[in-house]
Amino acid sequence: MFPCLRPALACVILVSGSSIAGAATATAPVTQTSVATAAPGAAAYTRPKVRAITTFVRLDRAHYEQQIDEALIVLRAAKDEFAKQGYDTETLRIVTQPLPQLVQGQSDAEALAYLQALDELSAKDGFMPAVGPAMMRDSDDPHAMRILEQALSVLTHVNASAMIAGDDGIHWKVIHESAALVRYLTDHSPQSQGNFSFTATAMLKPYGPFFPGAWHDGAGRQLSIGFEGANIVQEVFARTHGHFAESVAELTRQLTVHARVAESIGRKVTAGKDWTFMGVDPTPAPLGDVSIGAAMETYTGAPFGSSGTMTAALVITTAVKAVPVRQIGYSGLMVPVMEDKLLARRWAQGTYNTDNLLAYSSVCGTGLDTVPYPGDISTGQLERIFGDVAALAWKWHKPLSARLQPVQGRKAGESTEFHSQYLFNTTVHPLP
Repeated sequence: MFPCLRPALACVILVSGSSIAGAATATAPVTQTSVATAAPGAAAYTRPKVRAITTFVRLDRAHYEQQIDEALIVLRAAKDEFAKQGYDTETLRIVTQPLPQLVQGQSDAEALAYLQALDELSAKDGFMPAVGPAMMRDSDDPHAMRILEQALSVLTHVNASAMIAGDDGIHWKVIHESAALVRYLTDHSPQSQGNFSFTATAMLKPYGPFFPGAWHDGAGRQLSIGFEGANIVQEVFARTHGHFAESVAELTRQLTVHARVAESIGRKVTAGKDWTFMGVDPTPAPLGDVSIGAAMETYTGAPFGSSGTMTAALVITTAVKAVPVRQIGYSGLMVPVMEDKLLARRWAQGTYNTDNLLAYSSVCGTGLDTVPYPGDISTGQLERIFGDVAALAWKWHKPLSARLQPVQGRKAGESTEFHSQYLFNTTVHPLP
């Protein structure tokens, strides 16, 4: 889930029946290399890419550029350390305090200008920005959501979220406001892509590295790290041939190799500084041909969505949870429909649907991620989908999120037409 910022307009890859984001902010080549020089135990596997090195800051309007420069020093130091060990880093990310606090005391015009300045600075300095949740509880003023919808309809880098469930229960007013925001962005952002930069989170703790849901509400100066590790899962499953216990054990071992590297680097670059390393999210994030769908099909021997898919999801989550490092964020399984090339193709073929994704989320997952819906979906229908994700997360006290992407002018059975190198077009399904 991207783990993600709304991608810049670029090439279109059409996937028919047969959350990375931020092209402007990618920070390294995306080639994968052998792990011959990595930690012991990984030599037979392909090294994953570092998907996100993420810092958390509390910006002061008068000094925000200096504060971002300080965060970039830490981010670039971590990137350099990874490079020394042969890892490519895809994105450097900075998360501010929640949006209402970030723009407190400003008029709408001033707040939008501030967000635009942050957006432009991120493009110039090569980082991805997130402004946290616009609403964290039902008692929050929903006006921040109105500011956010205007910002996301035109800005191409800023990410944000809203919290639809927490320890205090399900946030029904936030669900209503989130649905209204998604409806607005469907109608008012180019190709309806503004929704790529927004997610509704449920039961997600602070300091996770993955966007758009990453958030914090503290003093700032923290660091966390996440990988793009779907390739590891596929390579492990190719060796373990559908054996549950062996798959869990070997996947745990291989994820641990890289998580320990990240933990060591995180501690090193924050040591002796006024920064705190918060942990690693071992979730094996996918992107394009680095496909978690293909990995799970390697385990089951059948198309994603067939019998056995939930078992494969359980294998992955069990292994992720067993990685012996300080864990943060989702620490589970991401199944982003349009960020994973094979998942986009299987969605077009109809091998799985929204209900399947919710079912898989009961044993793993991050909920509903980059799921395309018809452009005429109503606010009420969006509320019900958000409500289902919140209910599942709250019932089982697990982090889930919903990044829903209705497509203006598209009906069930028609193809999406996103213009992005990070979204793989697929077929719109009927509403669940």
